[in-house]
Amino acid sequence: MTSSPSVTTPTVENAPVDRPYRQSVSSLIFFSRWLQLPLYLGLIVAQIVYVWQFLKELWHLIDFAIFGHEVAAMADFGTEATTMLIVLGLVDVVMISNLLIMVIIGGYETFVSRMRLDGHPDQPEWLSHVNANVLKTKLAMSIIGISSIHLLRTFIESSVGHVTGETMMWQTLIHLAFVVSALALAWIDRMSQGTARPTH
Repeated sequence: MTSSPSVTTPTVENAPVDRPYRQSVSSLIFFSRWLQLPLYLGLIVAQIVYVWQFLKELWHLIDFAIFGHEVAAMADFGTEATTMLIVLGLVDVVMISNLLIMVIIGGYETFVSRMRLDGHPDQPEWLSHVNANVLKTKLAMSIIGISSIHLLRTFIESSVGHVTGETMMWQTLIHLAFVVSALALAWIDRMSQGTARPTH
């Protein structure tokens, strides 16, 4: 008499019992990216403040160049130096405003949601290939530009003794630190791209 083979019931070892729970947690974590939206909206408010600051600086330039009214904080400077300082102030505001735009648009696109601007005639060229590494490198380069403007203003102000040599030295060292940091970020980004490139 032959014994019938025993029928084994399949055991469910890794059954996704907690899959609904995991999906809920994953959805909650993914949805939390929208918490950054008020931050970017706040930066838009800061952009408006910088527009107002630019208009004030522009009025100071027009008032000085056309109507000949002295700027109280620059009474010790000559006409050329005063004009240059006001223009550098305008450039400084514009560069910081550009930095804000990169953070607002690039950060939102990278960390919150796609902006669906493909094919839009006004889409920034850099936005098509933006990622976290590219954004950090561009921000570092913008900070170097802003630091250069401040350093140039310091050199001009030092001509009339408004800035000490120690202050100039520290600002120069800080500017060099920004340059080294930007070069390091660019090198790391290039190395990461080389590592990610598939080998054939």
